[in-house]
Amino acid sequence: MAPTITLIPGDGIGPEVTEAVVRILQAAALGIEWDRHDAGVTAFKRFNQSLPVALLDSVRKNTVALKGPVTTPIGEGMTSVNVGLRKALDLYANLRPVQNLGGVASRFQGVDLVIVRENTEDLYSGLEHEVIPGVVESLKIITEKASTRIARFAFEHARKHGRKRVTAIHKANILKLGDGLFLRSIRDVAREYTDVSYDEKIIDAACMSLVMHPEKFDVLVLPNLYGDIVSDLGAGLVGGLGVVPGANIGETVAVFEAVHGSAPDIADKNLANPTALLLSALMMLDHIGERAKSAHIRAALGRVLSQGKVRTRDLGGQASTTEFTEAICKEIEK
Repeated sequence: MAPTITLIPGDGIGPEVTEAVVRILQAAALGIEWDRHDAGVTAFKRFNQSLPVALLDSVRKNTVALKGPVTTPIGEGMTSVNVGLRKALDLYANLRPVQNLGGVASRFQGVDLVIVRENTEDLYSGLEHEVIPGVVESLKIITEKASTRIARFAFEHARKHGRKRVTAIHKANILKLGDGLFLRSIRDVAREYTDVSYDEKIIDAACMSLVMHPEKFDVLVLPNLYGDIVSDLGAGLVGGLGVVPGANIGETVAVFEAVHGSAPDIADKNLANPTALLLSALMMLDHIGERAKSAHIRAALGRVLSQGKVRTRDLGGQASTTEFTEAICKEIEK
């Protein structure tokens, strides 16, 4: 029976890259039934809600979703759909593999690391208020439960995928209680995984090391805010946000998404690069057991990028979204 997967096109360039990925999966003869739902600006215009209840119900029912980018207003307007989705579905682990792609220019080669970000608390709890005019207080929430859960996820991922080391990233030298609790929780879990090496780095030192010797890192586990920042830093090591995937994983559901923004400046111009969402979709296929199809599509994408004849503008070419998509489809169908 064909799986039913919730499809969230998003807004901005979201619908374009989503349709491109759906087209590519069709070319690979994947019999997926898509349950489409709007989120973000598109949903707000239709339902006066940026994260409709029907969407959440669909993800809970189907247990898997593929999501395009969604606009998040800065400093005002509706709250983040991404954060709301993670909280509502308890998607506690944000998983970001960072690897070089053949044919994609980058400052470094040999990068192959995984960023595991705690997804539900820290400053992203959104607990802030104005104490007096001109003074705002934001609360950083760290719990033993969430820290232990993300630690176990990181070590299990390392063990399952043959990774050799987990590095905990923190600022416990200054934030002795909050980051101290995070670090102690990671250490407690690390003792259970004697087959995986463990070390620790302070966040500022880790960032310096990442931009000097990224090839030395394997699996990184971080609290929410540091993880958000380091995830984008990691993407910059291998060519940018347009070429790295992402997943938000909970106990019972998983949402796979492009990690870049909605790029409204190029929306509806057939210029967007669908690679990030395609790679996220391949993570999704691995998740649902379609590993052979995932590998076949990945190889086709690799050939198109390595040949260098058909590239979108962000990769130094002139191809449209449609042209790039069709080039991948042709490689799949050979």
